[in-house]
Amino acid sequence: MQLRYTFRIEPGPGQRVALGRAFGCARVVYNDALRAREDARRDGLPFPRTGDLSKLLITDAKHRPERAWLSEVSTVVLQQSLRDLDTAYRNFFDGLKGRRPRMGAPRFKSKRDNRQAVRFTANARWSLTPGGKLRLPKIGDVRVRWSRKLPSVPSSVTVVKDAGGRYFASFVVQTDPSEMLPETTGEVGVDLGLTHFAVLSDGRKIASPRFFRRAQRKLRKAQQNLARKAKGSSNRKKAVVKVARAHARTADARKDFHHKLSTTIVRENQAVHVEDLAVKGLARTRLAKSVHDAGWSTFVGMLEYKAARHGRSFTRVERFFPSSRLCSVCGVMDGPKPLHVREWTCGNCGTVHDRDVNAARNIKTEGSKIAAGQAETQNARGAQVRPAPVPAPRATRTPVRKKQEPTRSSWPTGRVQTGTPGL
Repeated sequence: MQLRYTFRIEPGPGQRVALGRAFGCARVVYNDALRAREDARRDGLPFPRTGDLSKLLITDAKHRPERAWLSEVSTVVLQQSLRDLDTAYRNFFDGLKGRRPRMGAPRFKSKRDNRQAVRFTANARWSLTPGGKLRLPKIGDVRVRWSRKLPSVPSSVTVVKDAGGRYFASFVVQTDPSEMLPETTGEVGVDLGLTHFAVLSDGRKIASPRFFRRAQRKLRKAQQNLARKAKGSSNRKKAVVKVARAHARTADARKDFHHKLSTTIVRENQAVHVEDLAVKGLARTRLAKSVHDAGWSTFVGMLEYKAARHGRSFTRVERFFPSSRLCSVCGVMDGPKPLHVREWTCGNCGTVHDRDVNAARNIKTEGSKIAAGQAETQNARGAQVRPAPVPAPRATRTPVRKKQEPTRSSWPTGRVQTGTPGL
């Protein structure tokens, strides 16, 4: 598994200027390539390939007066910018084909974007010095705030500048098989909520920190201060940075809480079962602010990748599973319960249930059944051991229309749509 290790870096004044130059050159090459492909689509010409664009927009452009400053940055940064454009097109076409959620066509980048980033691969010959600094081509040795050791030699590094003016180095590393944790007998079901962030099937309840709610007063004050500044003034730019840093502190605190809690759960249990919540739907209700403040999707994603990294089992229970209506003792289905009902008594066995703890126990039971069912249908090599589903007789089949592939004439208007899916 490949993971990212992100550390804060502290470039000097001259290094910040060099990084800003690299951000700008990568952005210009990206926009030039996007413009070339858009013009080719408009004129009905073949789709320009990445190799041709690299020669035209990087190699040849350095010899033209209007683009001579491209030679002041590493060529690898410019080439990786073209790879990013290819990825954007690939994701767009995969969305049209239904292979992934739909997303918009590639758009032009602006120098006023809150986030700027450049990537250095092994070809750029970047390195870590014996003193622990990050040596970047045509930038210099940058100080890194190391909080832990890298598990292996990184394959690439991405330098990021966020909206608050902070700089980060994100290393891509390959995990070590020695990070597999020893097996344990623990198994837990996790019920996520708002009053309590997580309720475990063993009865433990983790209170919701509500980071945004606690910082809301300071954020409101910073945003009001920003609204009073004249547009285009230097004071407004400073106020924008203050607002961005306030939001960054809240996001960092939430991420730290998610990491610590997910690590604890994965280390203590061999199997983790979580309910698959409809976060997008809940975010359109009156609870939207609290739902976004909780960050359920990020937390579940951390549980999933950490379980795979450390050799644990992770299961998602479908969102329509009635975890709050079932009695975890006798399994009898009870009626629907409003949110204000936090305790209820089973009419069959008379057990008094805590709503959240009962739901977590039901999630654990259902997740164990799902995991056992997956184990029965596959052997050690992952091959099917049960017979494949038998198709229905021809007379009982329902005719299904073949999904038509998107064509140029069927593409929605108002977007930059070019090229073929074969990127």
